[in-house]
Amino acid sequence: MAGQRIRFNGIDAPESRQHCDDAKGFDYPCGRRAAQALDKFLAASQPLHCSFVDRDRYGRLVGNCDRADGRSVQRWLVEQGLALDWPLYSHGAYAGQQAKAEAAKLGLWAGTFQAPWVWRLAHADNRPLFNQPLGLINRHQVAQSGYSCEPRRTCSQISSCDEASWYLANCSWGRKLDRDKDGIACESQC
Repeated sequence: MAGQRIRFNGIDAPESRQHCDDAKGFDYPCGRRAAQALDKFLAASQPLHCSFVDRDRYGRLVGNCDRADGRSVQRWLVEQGLALDWPLYSHGAYAGQQAKAEAAKLGLWAGTFQAPWVWRLAHADNRPLFNQPLGLINRHQVAQSGYSCEPRRTCSQISSCDEASWYLANCSWGRKLDRDKDGIACESQC
């Protein structure tokens, strides 16, 4: 198994190129931070033991993995807010851990982010994702509007109050458009 790429079964973590916003709205490399935390967690109790359930479309083994001390890697990642329960594959196996991490504002839950599976769709072939709900983790209902959170925009690049309001409500970076924090984005447009 040494040197073999493994996808953890039932969870999804941010991609290495993915950025999120922290509690203060500042951009940070959430994917790289999650990977660094995972490296430290794995190094604390080796070897890693995995039971494989499948191969994904990229040929990676998909498995349930535990450290030598018996701690579940997937459970730990979700508990720390470094990965999400991926219901499509987990059937809610880590939903309880995710709810606790969200309530405690751990890891990703301290700020705003796109679910990793949505982020990958938005960055496939570097094309923006149009006419699809974006799946943002910010509790706002996303309308099929034709707007996209990628690439990020500034007020000078926005042409209407409706567009500015959409970004404010639906994009992890949208609150940066509301400099005076009054709930109105790009006030020169409104």
